Amino acid sequence: MPACAIEPPAENATDAADGADEETCGGAAYEEETYGGVAYEEGTPGGAADAPCVITAGGTYAARLALDARADAWFPERWTLDGPEPYAVPLPAHQPEEPGTEVQPMGDGRVLVRRFVAGRHAFSLLYPTDPGTGELPLGAVECRDEGTRLRLLSPAPCGERAYALAVGRHSTAVWQVAGGAFGPEHLAEIPGRCSGGVWLDHTGRMLALDREVGGRTKTVVVDLERGGEVSPLLQIAAESDDRLLLADSDSGLLLIASDAPSPGESRLGWGVLGSTLPVRFPESLRLPGRTLTPFAIQPGQMLLPEACAVALRIEGPFGSWVGVWRPAERRLHQLAAPDGWLAGSGLWTPDGVLRLPYATEAEPCGVARLTPPALAPPPEPACPEPEPEPVTPRPVPLQQAPFGRLVTN
Repeated sequence: MPACAIEPPAENATDAADGADEETCGGAAYEEETYGGVAYEEGTPGGAADAPCVITAGGTYAARLALDARADAWFPERWTLDGPEPYAVPLPAHQPEEPGTEVQPMGDGRVLVRRFVAGRHAFSLLYPTDPGTGELPLGAVECRDEGTRLRLLSPAPCGERAYALAVGRHSTAVWQVAGGAFGPEHLAEIPGRCSGGVWLDHTGRMLALDREVGGRTKTVVVDLERGGEVSPLLQIAAESDDRLLLADSDSGLLLIASDAPSPGESRLGWGVLGSTLPVRFPESLRLPGRTLTPFAIQPGQMLLPEACAVALRIEGPFGSWVGVWRPAERRLHQLAAPDGWLAGSGLWTPDGVLRLPYATEAEPCGVARLTPPALAPPPEPACPEPEPEPVTPRPVPLQQAPFGRLVTN
């Protein structure tokens, strides 16, 4: 049985903000979660540039929790990214938001919000009206187990639905919280504690989760159209912790973190969905004293995983900047981030331009465009031959994924 129960919206709920929950949102101190590529702890306010910025899979809209410094109040903000210039629309509700409120843009321009209220996770859709903000309550999920944590998953590829992950003591539940007919819907209960959450197809059916069982973490695939059927995806070595960080359904490129090549040290690697080749762990993605977090893969590179550009957030003692890397290259390009970068967020255009959202006092809604160096031709072989990139002890069974196509290199 799930550790969380459904609380549907009121029968007479309307699109007006008056139908929203009237209780004051209380900020709960949860464990730190990685959401949208940014480590964010609920109940802890941060600067405007530190708040997660979530972008739809198609890149049309973004949403974040913005701070009104004059009133010292948080409010949801929607960004439109597909026009000639980006612009932001504030969506303040009838009361200020707690800093732990999660926001997520939908494909139709509305913004989903998750508020934690007295043990319940309440969901609503916000949209601009004239004047003010319209709010459509969707219902709530009440967690019976105090140890259960619930958070939104990354935007679904279809843009029409939204999902949440409720992590309990012994199992994890997947909920559809927007896009259904009757409010939140419990879709699957998975044994073990799960984290992450990466979509593997264009429809939002196949969800990859990093599941911890018996002290080890392996990535599994959950089929949301077959009652939450679970199958293994990433199992590098018996004693390794293996996680899937990013996936691109066009090329099949996967970004992976694992301690298989160096026990006690998590390394970044890459593989190809459907390939029998082993995962590789390039030395160029190993920077001592720095933390590298991939957050975007170049789309549209059909069957060309090695040519895909990957954007990474690089964190060091003096701040964050941007890294660009391609599997076909043996180097990591390091680029300065724009002032006010909403760190860990961005998207690629199919032709290889990296778009990074930023917010400053002078320009509260901006998108910087970075064009990294083009893919260089492979170098001529030299003597002696360079050391090969380390690989995993054995191939990853990615070709066993029930939805994957075979990609040969």
